[in-house]
Amino acid sequence: MTSFESKITRIPAPIDKVYAKLSDLNNLEAIRDRIPADKLAQIKEMRFDADSCTINVDPVGALTFRIIEREAPKLVKFSAENSPLPLFMWVQFVPVDEQNTKTRITVKAEINAFLKPMVSKPLQEAIDRMAEMLAVIPYNN
Repeated sequence: MTSFESKITRIPAPIDKVYAKLSDLNNLEAIRDRIPADKLAQIKEMRFDADSCTINVDPVGALTFRIIEREAPKLVKFSAENSPLPLFMWVQFVPVDEQNTKTRITVKAEINAFLKPMVSKPLQEAIDRMAEMLAVIPYNN
C-alpha cells in the first residue's frame, strides 16, 4: 500500500467539537456550500448519513466513504467502497490548546506500479484540499 499525508491544517475550534462534528457525517452537509463552483460541476450527487458519505463524481462514479473506526477525540478511520482502488483514510486530530486543533489526513491506497505516476499527484492534491476544507467548516455552532 502507498501512503499519502495531507499538510497539517489548523482548525480554530476545540478538539471535542471537531471530533463531534466529523465523527457524524450528517454534519458534513455544511461543506456543500464550501465547494468551489468549478469542482461542484463535477459532483453529480452528495449523500450523507451518520456513518457514510457518498459522492458521485465524473468520471469515477459513486464513491462511498464509510466510517470503520472512531477513537474519540483523536481519530476517524474510513474505508472506500466502490473505489477503483482499495483505499483507506484516517483523519487525525491533535489539540493545540483549548480553542485550536491540528488535523492531518492520511490515505493508504493499493496502487499498482503502472498507475502510481498517474494517480499520486491528483490524490495528494485531493487530500490537501480536503484538509483545507476541514479548516473552514463551522465547528462552534
